[in-house]
Amino acid sequence: MTLTKDASGAESPDAFDAYTPSERRLERERHKRTRSRRATAIAALSTLVTAAVLYLVVVNAPGWQRTKETFFNGEYAREAFPKVLEGLWLNLRLLLICGVAVLVLGMLIAIARTLRGPVFFPLRVLAAAYTDFFRGLPLIINLMIVVLGVPALRLQGVTVDPVLLGGTALTLTYSAYVAEVFRAGIESIHPSQRAAARSLGLSNRQALRHVVLPQAVRRQVPPLLNDLVSLQKDTGLVSIGGAVDAVRAADIIVGRSLNYTPYIVAGLVFVALTIPMTRFTDWVTARMDRQRAQGGTT
Repeated sequence: MTLTKDASGAESPDAFDAYTPSERRLERERHKRTRSRRATAIAALSTLVTAAVLYLVVVNAPGWQRTKETFFNGEYAREAFPKVLEGLWLNLRLLLICGVAVLVLGMLIAIARTLRGPVFFPLRVLAAAYTDFFRGLPLIINLMIVVLGVPALRLQGVTVDPVLLGGTALTLTYSAYVAEVFRAGIESIHPSQRAAARSLGLSNRQALRHVVLPQAVRRQVPPLLNDLVSLQKDTGLVSIGGAVDAVRAADIIVGRSLNYTPYIVAGLVFVALTIPMTRFTDWVTARMDRQRAQGGTT
């Protein structure tokens, strides 16, 4: 590299002297590109071979023709698709409303479990009992109890709408899981953070709101998104109470035609909705891991 003197007499690199990589570095980069192309070619070839083998195994199975007519009938798929999409609108609304309710209720339960002092002992016990009970109770049983049991009580002023009751059951179950996610985030914050906030004159409530919770929520974003993905799939279970969602719309056609293709259509619609959410969760997780490795987040 050529050095020139500026107006002050100091030597500085010549602006027109471009950097030239060494032959060894160029060779190393060529080797990396070659190895990357070879790995990509091998992955593509192995994928094609695997797909071809699976295809041949399935289509040559003795019952393939019957299975194809029963589960992959194009006529019933075309009939079911618009009805499934119409029912999917109910699933999306349940996802939005229940998702917000789950986050709020889960946060309140998590805060109740982390309150300090003997005066809050009953509240901590109730919050722990809630999370233990609803995390242990299967969701399908919870849905049956709420959707079928509440109307049987004939309580005045209590709704019997299966959509509202199903959404309530989903909120009860998922808020228990989300509460544990929030609690893990709160307890992962070092006590020095709270002590530093108190030393600056913040009360316990202010320290929790302005210091602890923001860090805890930021750390728990990936598992919270995973719970949201699971909630999106489980909204289809409200159909057990008679609500016409995507699953129930497919079930109506199956009951009339005795052909199971509508179930495949409904399943593919849910998969198409879930995959972008899953990839977004993976992207957020990887981004936060990179930031944490670089010291960008606590």
